[in-house]
Amino acid sequence: EQEPTWRAAAPARIAEAVKRAQSRPWGNWYVVGASSTLGRGRALGRVVGGVEVVLWRDAEGRPHAGPGACPHLGAPLAGAPVCAGAVVCPWHGLALDGTPFAGWVPLPVVDDGTLLWVRLDALGGEPPLPAPPVPRRPPREGALTAVYTGLGRCEPEDVVANRLDPWHGAWLHPYSFVDLRVLPPPDDGSAGDEERLLVEVSFRVAGRLVVPVRAEFSAPGPRTVVMRIVAGEGVGSVVETHATPLGPDAGGRPRTAVVEAVVATSRRPGFALARACAPLLRPALRATAARLWRDDLAYAERRWWLRATGRWPG
Repeated sequence: EQEPTWRAAAPARIAEAVKRAQSRPWGNWYVVGASSTLGRGRALGRVVGGVEVVLWRDAEGRPHAGPGACPHLGAPLAGAPVCAGAVVCPWHGLALDGTPFAGWVPLPVVDDGTLLWVRLDALGGEPPLPAPPVPRRPPREGALTAVYTGLGRCEPEDVVANRLDPWHGAWLHPYSFVDLRVLPPPDDGSAGDEERLLVEVSFRVAGRLVVPVRAEFSAPGPRTVVMRIVAGEGVGSVVETHATPLGPDAGGRPRTAVVEAVVATSRRPGFALARACAPLLRPALRATAARLWRDDLAYAERRWWLRATGRWPG
């Protein structure tokens, strides 16, 4: 009984939104995971666009990053021990403290309190920015935060296209969304009005219990889409989706990591209790994101496959 949305979800319209996102500078910054994944005793390894990266924290908890191969004989530094603020090569004990050594040059890294960012100038090829353009979020002290990470065999473009197609929401995710309508942007003279997607949707809580909200989708960068609740329950809450290229798999198919931060806030007095129960609620928030991305990654992967085989209609 739902109203079909295929006329509004015009392939050219979605393609144009993706093209605008790709044209925005991002300063060569890439999200590599949640801040909580980087401890102090062991180094964390990541691959971004085929580039090995190692991250670790010093004794004060400050993040450091650099190439993921030891400059001595190329040993992998992922998982290496961290001693006295330096990552120690597991092959021969070479300690790297985050300063240049024998051609090994550290990488700019930022921990914004929710996500970890690394700047890879050779990969991005843009004029570098001194800091990542972190989207506006609710204040951390009053918010409930959870980060989901998934993997898709597609390119970042396909993930961004999925998020810039809110018309699929109630059709592909009927267990979570009902009564979804994409609205025309408000004619208030704001910059970028034509690039904002305003959506009225009811989130399904349980059974017939739903919570109506108005949300705004925007793409501030080529690999990032932000959904912000602008009216209804949880005003100011954001879902921040980042798509990070990893490199091809053994079959030559591209792989992309989806790192999605949910930063929820509410004016309700009971929300303070929810924040106090954050360790118990975060797994539930991640499970909800995982269920949605099970379907959304299938969308993104099929989009890439159709593009790769020359059959994409968009």
